[in-house]
Amino acid sequence: MKVIPTRLPEVLLLEPRVFGDSRGFFFESWNEREFERAGIRARFVQDNHSRSEKGVLRGLHYQIRQPQGKLIRVIAGEIFDVAVDVRRNSPTFGQWEGVRLSAESHKLLWVPVGFAHGFCVLSDFAEVLYKATDFYAPEQERCILWNDPELRIDWPLPGAPTLSAKDAAGVRLRDAEAFP
Repeated sequence: MKVIPTRLPEVLLLEPRVFGDSRGFFFESWNEREFERAGIRARFVQDNHSRSEKGVLRGLHYQIRQPQGKLIRVIAGEIFDVAVDVRRNSPTFGQWEGVRLSAESHKLLWVPVGFAHGFCVLSDFAEVLYKATDFYAPEQERCILWNDPELRIDWPLPGAPTLSAKDAAGVRLRDAEAFP
């Protein structure tokens, strides 16, 4: 597995070894030993699967208690995936990283605890799988506004995204409950 650093040292882009031939392909999407070698020590307790149409934007989500590390991959389509550092004492607080993930590339993104996560769908639709290090706790979930003017995330969308009511009501990072 190739580990590709990002501007945020804890957020990692991972490129697995893909074995392919005329029958199709095979790769390991999770191997505890290999991920530990890459510095990712995680115990996953929940797998999630979402499907969204083109132009849908989900996020920026995090859980203030029961925080979740997430290992994200796309099994159909393409997304622009974003992690935002929401740890107030971090030297990269308020900084973001965005990467394109697609079924074709097989790349994965590691978003550790302390980061908000969101994505927008670039293809006609996308199916996203992600492993989480803690259980979903809706009462602990927080949402940062996707278009917070101080974050200036460069979402590659041609127009306004399709949002849930919860995501449309997100708060600016300056007003959000963040990690110490």
